[in-house]
Amino acid sequence: MSAHGIVGVSESLLTDSWDWPVHGLRHPPRNGTSGWYLWTGDYADADDFFEPLHAAHLGERCPEVLQYLDLAPGSRFLIAPDYEDIWTDDSLLDI
Repeated sequence: MSAHGIVGVSESLLTDSWDWPVHGLRHPPRNGTSGWYLWTGDYADADDFFEPLHAAHLGERCPEVLQYLDLAPGSRFLIAPDYEDIWTDDSLLDI
């Protein structure tokens, strides 16, 4: 993924005091976005839960996730210190 791609991130990940774990899922890219959505804490199905952020700026907030952004659409991950889980979720491709 380009370092200039747009990622949807939760407000909780944008704070200086964000906490583990970090969740990520990728839909197919569309409308100039990468398809990635990242969050910490509890997920909310609210329209304003995710905010757009350039991937280049994500590295300033949470550089640990950058290595996962090359995963294909339909991918999910959950990471924390000393923990990593990556899997495929084909339902993410049906949007």
